[in-house]
Amino acid sequence: MTDPRSPFSINRGGNPPSFDVRGIAALAVLAFVVAGLARGVYTVGPESVGVVQRFGKFIGTVGPGLRFKLPFGIDTVTILPVKRQLKMEFGFGSPGVTNPDQVSAEQRQESDIVTGDLNAAHVEWVVQYEIADPEAYLFNMREPGPTLRDLSESVMREVVGDRTVDEVLTIGRQGIETDAIAKLTGLVQELKMGLRVQQVQLKNVHPPTPVQRSFDEVNRAQQEREQMINQANGEYNKVVPRASGEAERKLRDAEGYALKRVNEAEGDVARFRALLEQYEKAPDVTRRRLYLETMADVLPKLGGKIILDEDAKQFLPLMNLPAPRPEARKDAR
Repeated sequence: MTDPRSPFSINRGGNPPSFDVRGIAALAVLAFVVAGLARGVYTVGPESVGVVQRFGKFIGTVGPGLRFKLPFGIDTVTILPVKRQLKMEFGFGSPGVTNPDQVSAEQRQESDIVTGDLNAAHVEWVVQYEIADPEAYLFNMREPGPTLRDLSESVMREVVGDRTVDEVLTIGRQGIETDAIAKLTGLVQELKMGLRVQQVQLKNVHPPTPVQRSFDEVNRAQQEREQMINQANGEYNKVVPRASGEAERKLRDAEGYALKRVNEAEGDVARFRALLEQYEKAPDVTRRRLYLETMADVLPKLGGKIILDEDAKQFLPLMNLPAPRPEARKDAR
């Protein structure tokens, strides 16, 4: 038998069923409350914060974890990845991106830039940033992501437009990055966008496709010129120091030889003056001593000797002296 308290009761007599209006209303309210409570539970990721609005008014932020909000549109929560490094790509796009502001549909148009000398360059770059102030990010700008893209493109066109095409394509990359991040940071702070620009990095810079081959040939010729200059400088640095060292060595040898000859001449002069002093004291003795010393120096070099008396008249008085032994020659010297 059906419980009379149930919202549905069955009349077994064949009459149509009767409905308990209060029971149905209670069930509907209960289901509504349960659904509202279920929708009031949300989760904030470890790299994010939740910006809470109550009836559209900002009331604060909540950190990571399981959270609860007032249901039925009373509270709304916007989750922002404040601890994640975000980026925007200009002129190209990586596949599988999750940030809707990372890639633009007009990649070709935003990367073709006119340089200061009225040449064209295809510039691809990346802007890395993070959300520093969630409240300012959400409420100071209606579309902060597209606004940052427009600012980045404007700054890059200004910076590239102040340089020649050779600077943009070769040596001016670091200067472009430094100037771009400084200008973009200033604009973001001036507009109070709640963002912090971390890096502006050039990826691929090259001339437009129709002139790419001509530019490559010019660049190759410049590289060959630099290579030949470096080779010539290398040969110069190798030959000139060697020649300088050889010249320095010859100068030192000449100076040493000159010093040697001067010292020898001065020694000869000193010896001659000493001999002259002795000669002036005893001319005969000194003359005889010089004669004997000279003969002692000369005679051993003559080899065999024959001593002949000038008064001899016959052959017999001749006396054949044997040649001196080597030891005697050395002693005589």
